[in-house]
Amino acid sequence: MQISSLEGWKLTYDNGASPAELLEQQRLACSDNDPAWISIATEAQLRQQISNLKYLEKKCGREHLALYGIPFAVKDNIDVAGFLTTAACEAFAYTADTDAYVVKQLREAGAIVLGKTNLDQFATGLVGIRSPYGIVPNVFDSELISGGSSSGSASVVARGLVPFALSTDTAGSGRVPAGFNQIVGLKPTPGAVSCTGLVRACRTLDCIGVLAASVVDSATVLSIMEGTDGVDTYGSARPVTGPHKPLHALRIATPGDRKLSSSYEAAFCDYLTQLREQTSQVADISFETLDAVANLLYQGPWIAERVVGAQDIYEQHPEHLLPVIRSVLDVARKFSAADTFAAQYRLQNLKKEANRLWEDWDVLCVPTAPHHPSIAQVQADPICVNSEMGVYTNFVNLLGWSAISIPASVLQDRLPFGITLIAPGWHEPHLVRWAQQLEKKTDLPAGVTGLRASTSSHQLPLWHTPIQGNTIKLAVVGAHLRGMPLNHELQACGARFLKEARTAADYRLFALHGTVPSKPGLARADSGSAIELEVWEIPLANFGYFVAGIPSPLGVGSIALADGEMVKGFICEGHALTQATDITDFGGWRAYCNTQSTAAVRTPNNHKLESTPTN
Repeated sequence: MQISSLEGWKLTYDNGASPAELLEQQRLACSDNDPAWISIATEAQLRQQISNLKYLEKKCGREHLALYGIPFAVKDNIDVAGFLTTAACEAFAYTADTDAYVVKQLREAGAIVLGKTNLDQFATGLVGIRSPYGIVPNVFDSELISGGSSSGSASVVARGLVPFALSTDTAGSGRVPAGFNQIVGLKPTPGAVSCTGLVRACRTLDCIGVLAASVVDSATVLSIMEGTDGVDTYGSARPVTGPHKPLHALRIATPGDRKLSSSYEAAFCDYLTQLREQTSQVADISFETLDAVANLLYQGPWIAERVVGAQDIYEQHPEHLLPVIRSVLDVARKFSAADTFAAQYRLQNLKKEANRLWEDWDVLCVPTAPHHPSIAQVQADPICVNSEMGVYTNFVNLLGWSAISIPASVLQDRLPFGITLIAPGWHEPHLVRWAQQLEKKTDLPAGVTGLRASTSSHQLPLWHTPIQGNTIKLAVVGAHLRGMPLNHELQACGARFLKEARTAADYRLFALHGTVPSKPGLARADSGSAIELEVWEIPLANFGYFVAGIPSPLGVGSIALADGEMVKGFICEGHALTQATDITDFGGWRAYCNTQSTAAVRTPNNHKLESTPTN
């Protein structure tokens, strides 16, 4: 049975499907002979997880389990309690006693581990063929590479065996396989997701990311699993990054002097033509600085950091490593401690130069990879071809940036072409919103599943940003409510939902005419009712920017809550209410939106207005 999205699984359960039956069917659909899997959950392991799910449902309520009964796959360098962790090296394998932090977060949200996926050994590679457990082929052409190192995770998502899978990404391992298999690869900022329970490749750079069928699914999963646990000392709390910039206003930088295959160059140029129609500015820039950063990863002492994760095997039993992995790690021997410090100084200078990009540009758009090699090509020249795969990915983590790879087009040979959006660190909420709009424009099916982004009605998730500094409360009654079209504007300003509430009993609610998206006006009147609303908390530093974006005839004033508290809210020029429709009897904007097609409404001619907060 193929259910390729979070929404699809939710709807299936809403229609009465049993998690036990459905998940067992999904488990049986996975084959031990499939090189994408290193291990598949046993019947007993699945039964135990379903028992835990029933406990969570009883304790929390199904409606509070965002991933209720949804299966996922875990890259086999991430611990899952009771499963082997191999890092694609049998001699290294051990049975994990506890879940990695990210797995724990996902299971507590109701998700079910279906199995562990194949990878380039010790996550060292971007090709997906460096594993003793077999080569993971591309889902569109078995003679081509799937990309790595998260090859198995990409494959099982692209074939609809699970709606999402965990990747790791040090040099592009969660982006390259996404591009080659026509799915989404979301790579968070280093430190955004705790790496406790991960077999490290480069501890200072490693990220745990998400491979999924759509942008909204990848963002939903990341919002659940991100956070710090006090154990991973490289973890950081999400800061406020400032207000969101709409797609049409974006300034997009692209790489000049590109070294792409002819088909990839043509596809990228076509995509940039589409971007120019949707955004403010698209232009080529020099990537000289970014190339210099990328070269440090494998041509500098950071390669020695990879030895740490595999040190016992490498030093005591090197025969258990694949020859190509051993040759990569051998490079570490030529670097001294002095070389390491010199490289760090060099990186710091390059960081300063690279970050100047963001003074003139909002986002980088790059091909996810420069070309799509065959398995035979990689086998013939494993080091060189692998290095080529990282030309647009290697620099991102060294600079502390965030990125998302999305499908862009289909080539004449019916193979996928992917692009990656790159932004400063902690810009995931902005990236996913831009990526979702671009995804809907291309509307390509995810992998070979046939699932298209346009079929999803799911909203992007709330991002849990710690509030720092002084704040101000803001009441919203309409388009900025959770799940409504403009809620993202609050999120982008670092706002945090506080509570549901009601106004005092002397307000009336009106549906304004001619607003896009539709908005209500909240007006104080001689006779009225208590109106449902939400109270949010917004950093004072971002409040002015938020207010500056409110279009005429709206503004900001004060609203009296039922408990007597006065908070800020939207105001509206009186002339905008003269043709508005009184919807007070619905008690709130959400109720009105749910029933407006059949509800009778009144006009506001007989109500005296005193002030007109609205949103």
